[in-house]
Amino acid sequence: MNSIIVRIKRPEDIKKLSIEEMDVLSQEIREFLIESISKTGGHLASNLGVVELTLALHHVFNFPQDKLIWDVGHQSYTHKILTGRKDAMSTLRQLNGLSGFPKREESEYDCFDTGHSSTSISAAVGMARARDLRKEKNEVIAVIGDGALTGGMAFEAINDVSRNHSKMIVILNDNEMSISENVGGLSHHLSTIRTAPAYLTTKKDIEILVSRIPVAGKKIKKVLSRAKGSLKKFLVPNMLFEELGLKYLGPVDGHDTAALIKVMKRAKREKEPVLIHVRTKKGKGYRPAEDRPNDFHGVSSFDIETGESKKMGSKPTYSDVFGNKMCRIASNKKDLAVISAAMIDGTGLSKFEKKYPEMIFDVGIAEQHAVTMAAGMAADGITPVVALYSSFLQRAYDQVVHDVATQNLHVVFALDRAGLVGNDGETHQGVFDAAFLSQIPNMTVMAPADYREFENMLEFAVNEHNAPISIRYPRGSSSVTVNRSDTPVARGKGIVVEAGRDISIIASGKMVSTALEVRTLLAEKGINAEVVNLRFIKPLDENLVRKTASKTGRVVIIDEAPADGTFAYKLMSMLPENTRTLIKTLPDEFIRHGSVDELLKLNRMDAQSIASEAIEKFYGGYFNHEKIS
Repeated sequence: MNSIIVRIKRPEDIKKLSIEEMDVLSQEIREFLIESISKTGGHLASNLGVVELTLALHHVFNFPQDKLIWDVGHQSYTHKILTGRKDAMSTLRQLNGLSGFPKREESEYDCFDTGHSSTSISAAVGMARARDLRKEKNEVIAVIGDGALTGGMAFEAINDVSRNHSKMIVILNDNEMSISENVGGLSHHLSTIRTAPAYLTTKKDIEILVSRIPVAGKKIKKVLSRAKGSLKKFLVPNMLFEELGLKYLGPVDGHDTAALIKVMKRAKREKEPVLIHVRTKKGKGYRPAEDRPNDFHGVSSFDIETGESKKMGSKPTYSDVFGNKMCRIASNKKDLAVISAAMIDGTGLSKFEKKYPEMIFDVGIAEQHAVTMAAGMAADGITPVVALYSSFLQRAYDQVVHDVATQNLHVVFALDRAGLVGNDGETHQGVFDAAFLSQIPNMTVMAPADYREFENMLEFAVNEHNAPISIRYPRGSSSVTVNRSDTPVARGKGIVVEAGRDISIIASGKMVSTALEVRTLLAEKGINAEVVNLRFIKPLDENLVRKTASKTGRVVIIDEAPADGTFAYKLMSMLPENTRTLIKTLPDEFIRHGSVDELLKLNRMDAQSIASEAIEKFYGGYFNHEKIS
């Protein structure tokens, strides 16, 4: 049989296929995804789970006239393949290549940019109401996972749907997983629905019976319809979605193409908001991903036969260091709590969860709740550590301000993935936290230069500090050990890493390593640079900054943040008059996807670019009467 996938150039081609051909195509797509992602890296398990679902969507609906919004969006790879981007999948998440998420600028079939969870239903409500205002007839479909549905924003949107009943379709992709296993009451409720065959059978019987009653039997039909509703509530308590105004259809086997097409066609005929409950298996069709969906949520390049990463070595990451250190802290501190928002694995807390299950709380995808819950704990004498990705803390800014900082509560924010994170692009770059946290009264902000300093900062934050405090640290591994990083941590005090006389280079966090590389490059030209590790972004060490600037008269400030949100310009106000300065920050724009090294070089934040600019700025390309290149 000739390959079907090579014949698919646009969504219209899907509509010509039989069910049998679509099932063959599903297998071909899975093989293509495994082969492709094994080279580029990306989100594998979630995409393998929605192949049939995506095919059914494109078979039934007419995109881009109809609108399709993928919540989070890391399950949109099959959608990209079916909408003319298959040949570009080799560039997925690479610099200047395809995004790992839906992007409006990338394709007319991507109607809304996504990247963070729980936004799709709100966006769909907006598009449905915009359609109604224009008196158009297109369908609006939001696909949301059971993990993302735990986010409060999703419930706000569902609650709003009932206000005017704008027609829209919500597809609940229920795979029982977010990044970590789902937790909470909603997860339990969905499990109840999944395991209620009595309801499903009886509901079907009643529907068939009611449908056969002639028009003359209206009273009987009404009685039976009421009976169906009562039976539903009796056999499946709290049919949440219908109570909130969405007609519930399901559960449906998410790998049964024919069943999916049938239920979608029914949903299309409805005149009111509909929720289709689809059950899928994360990692479907690839045994390593089925067995270990957490490990294959987001992967680097891997060996298809074994499922093992092709990355050489097994260096500990900052996340690993965090998890291990928290275990050691917990052994001596019984009034400690650790809070995660569906990110226990992602933040390195798996070992902690096993060792101290009573001290860790996974609240699901609910960052706002996580922060205010931490505030409640702190107000009652517990020291909570809230472990989140930097870009996800953005969702809880109000709670940090209103519930933590205004009460000056001792809550520790451990912010993983701070700074550029690379291939996940704009929505995941952790470059804003330092700016918005630094403007909050009572808040302290730290950034470690290496693992040793990170562990010391954690000890300081948990055991010595007594107010809101955050530690921002980068994604991935580091082999760097910075001079003097074992110096005891004191609030608002930086350290001189390497002494020098000609130029001062001031940095924080992982940029200290970049500063040291710059120092080495300058030394090759006879320039002796002093490197300062700020340690604290708030409060800044004004005395140290003034002292080093007075010594050298030339200052380079490196800050991996947008220009208007950087500590660099605060530092400039501290410098003595006539100090010559070079400020190196990210541009005032959202940074796209690519490797971190590529992005730093592209934005002239790499060591070579900084050294060259420093030489040009301070010496005009010359030093000691010799041309400096």
